[in-house]
Amino acid sequence: MSNHELEGKLRELRQLQALIEEAEAEAEGIKDAIKAHMGDSEELRAGEYRVTWKTVKSARIDAVALRAALPEVVERFTRETTVRRFCVA
Repeated sequence: MSNHELEGKLRELRQLQALIEEAEAEAEGIKDAIKAHMGDSEELRAGEYRVTWKTVKSARIDAVALRAALPEVVERFTRETTVRRFCVA
């Protein structure tokens, strides 16, 4: 791929990413409007659609607090991974 072709692909990628961000923001706005309409309800039916908005509880380890209290345990159970990050600047 020539430098000119690469530059064109990067331009196209940036444009598509901008469209995706715009669509995601619009989708979030629609979700927020639906949630506002639902209020405290956990379920809503509209025609063929069934919408649920339920509270989900989860428990996670506070890594910062664990590292402060038991650094040797954190060291023992920490594993390092390596990834390649793709970024266009």
